[in-house]
Amino acid sequence: MTEQQHSYWRASDGSAVSAGQAHIVWTRAAYPALVEVARRYHAVITYADLAEAVQEASGVRTRVNQRHWIGKVLSLVIREAHRRGDPPLTALVVHATDGRVGPGYQEVLAVAGQPPVAAEMDREQHAAAARLACYRHFGADLPADGGTPALAPRLRASVERKAAATAPPRPPAICPTCFLQLPATRVCDSCGATIAP
Repeated sequence: MTEQQHSYWRASDGSAVSAGQAHIVWTRAAYPALVEVARRYHAVITYADLAEAVQEASGVRTRVNQRHWIGKVLSLVIREAHRRGDPPLTALVVHATDGRVGPGYQEVLAVAGQPPVAAEMDREQHAAAARLACYRHFGADLPADGGTPALAPRLRASVERKAAATAPPRPPAICPTCFLQLPATRVCDSCGATIAP
């Protein structure tokens, strides 16, 4: 059989690999890949990028969409991190579309014996704190204050956009001499006074 006939195969010789074997091999590749991400302050990796990285590093390939197997690999990583006493490296893995860890993150809490987090943003904040623990544990170059938890960049940008859209508008600038509303130039048409932005 050729690699085209196998769902999972070794790139070196095209030999078949079972799904279970592939998950174990990919977990062994995922752990160091995630440690590398954790060594860069505020870094994250997408599910798709991690899926490609573990296939490349392990030499075991598949045409099965990563959505059908990456969760199994991350589940094994969660258990391995817990066994080693490491922070949950899976907090570094986010969806490319929205920067969220997603509902599968609840397994991190379950393995640690913690109750599930019901609210989506509470889960994302928990993951942000877990990422900071990863950066600290694996030697990222942190700021002098020790760093702060942060949402993944794409999610943070989305939250900031929503906050800006719902923020009350700034009150108009008023000339301190004439008490008239200033135009966009911030120069009073009546007296010529200029107000700094």
